[in-house]
Amino acid sequence: MVGLEAVTPSPADRSRGPLAGLRVVELAGLGASPFACMLLADQGADVLRIERGNPDPSEEPSWDVLARSRPSVAVNLKNEAGRDLVRELSGRADVFVEGFRPGVTERLGLGPEELWRGNRALVYARMTGYGQTGPLRERAGHDINYLAVAGALWPLGRRGERPVPPLNLVGDFGGGALYLVFGVLAAVYAARLSGEGQVVDVAMVDGAASMMALTHAMMNAGYWREERGVNLLDTGAHFYDVYETSDGNYVAVGAIEPQFYAELLVGLGLSQEDLAPQMDREQWPLARERFATIFATKTRDEWTEVFAGTDACVTPVLTPSEALRHPYNTARGVFTLDPAPQPSAAPRFSGTPGSVHEAPRRPGSGTRDGLASWGVDEARQALLRQAGAFG
Repeated sequence: MVGLEAVTPSPADRSRGPLAGLRVVELAGLGASPFACMLLADQGADVLRIERGNPDPSEEPSWDVLARSRPSVAVNLKNEAGRDLVRELSGRADVFVEGFRPGVTERLGLGPEELWRGNRALVYARMTGYGQTGPLRERAGHDINYLAVAGALWPLGRRGERPVPPLNLVGDFGGGALYLVFGVLAAVYAARLSGEGQVVDVAMVDGAASMMALTHAMMNAGYWREERGVNLLDTGAHFYDVYETSDGNYVAVGAIEPQFYAELLVGLGLSQEDLAPQMDREQWPLARERFATIFATKTRDEWTEVFAGTDACVTPVLTPSEALRHPYNTARGVFTLDPAPQPSAAPRFSGTPGSVHEAPRRPGSGTRDGLASWGVDEARQALLRQAGAFG
């Protein structure tokens, strides 16, 4: 385990990000765990991505943005020499990340008990949908299933309509990847105090349920009805919704606070006397109809101009490709276009800024350089190649 003094970034490393010095072995999976490791790598962690691939591939970049900022090492986990290499690398790591079904890494001889023999301080992070325990632990699933079980899918949708899946943002990336990053950093901190690592059991159901905390709070207070499309944040309120404009585009309205709502009414050419009180829930449907009629009289860009410089909380609804060119996003550098359009590193740090260290490359393309940076020299790599460890 790297000591605290060793992971403090030197002046030369400050541009790598706040996690410079943190070493992570990633067994490549799908969706959530690669995104989590991308976040760690963007902020300077030295992540080795272990996956099936060609150790001598084309140098062309990959389309897979989730694979950026870290080398990909082609290791054959069905080969004993390949598994031995993973055990060796884990002995030099702070964190081990895997996203397989429960029991898979144990059958490979790469479970936590096995790896702790060589590194008791290793943090072993496990990413699954249903977790390592419970009656669904062996079941397959995807984001939509995990949200459904967590009670997070049911509220998403309009009144009288079916629930709408929010892409894979809430289960995979929110409840999964972000909770893995949080869990890993908390466990690394604990390991540096105690000298002992632990398993971080990240279930997307757990994370999605956790993110429903505010909804449960409002339900407990009697303010949230268990009905879609009638509540404050689920399109029930006329001042928190999406409206179509005359050109077939949309604007987003989120004027919750009274002072913001007042500015919204001014922009729409309305006064407080024209409508029922803002929080009169019974009148929300009528107010929505009136808003919809007014918003349909101008284009999206005309409404954007009307509300420019105000706190009415009205913004254009942009497509992903439009967002790349929006003045706010270009001024702040929210996206980078090199080598292909993709989000920039987030969040931002004033003293040790993270960055996209390298473009995503094809599986296995970083085998030589990645292993060398972890102390596996060319002679050793040649022996591993002969033993069938790569590929």
